[in-house]
Amino acid sequence: MDHCEHADTGRTGLFGQALDDALADAEARCGAVGQRLTAPRRRVLELLLGAEGPVKAYDLIGAFGAGGGPAKPPTVYRALDFLERQGFVHRIESLNAYIACRLGGALHAAAFLICDCCGAAREIAPAGAEAFVASAERVGYEVKTLTVEARGRCGACRVA
Repeated sequence: MDHCEHADTGRTGLFGQALDDALADAEARCGAVGQRLTAPRRRVLELLLGAEGPVKAYDLIGAFGAGGGPAKPPTVYRALDFLERQGFVHRIESLNAYIACRLGGALHAAAFLICDCCGAAREIAPAGAEAFVASAERVGYEVKTLTVEARGRCGACRVA
């Protein structure tokens, strides 16, 4: 990854009331489908919602305790698995990292624009996702997840 010299473009992670609201929404969404947002799940989601970009699992493990020491790896991996199944987070395969879902709602196809310069990752709704899934279904394939990753440079890095 290149090093960018452009100025910080601002916070992308949630904090304060926005973070509290997102966590309350996640708790309500879990309850609506008979699931629980346990303390470990909530902590991992909190870390991802507050992050400025994609986060690797081992960084989550280290940050989990916030002064009380790291979590055990299975705790974080189980929480990530649950959060991903519920549609709260996405795994960005090419980075081997996780990012909080910014589109909200039910499970959906996701596309990420990943900056090769600054490492920012932005989630967008992929065009044609429904047609892709329909094509797969016509040949008897059930698509569980659809994630598109595009690499390039963000607007700030292109200008820098």
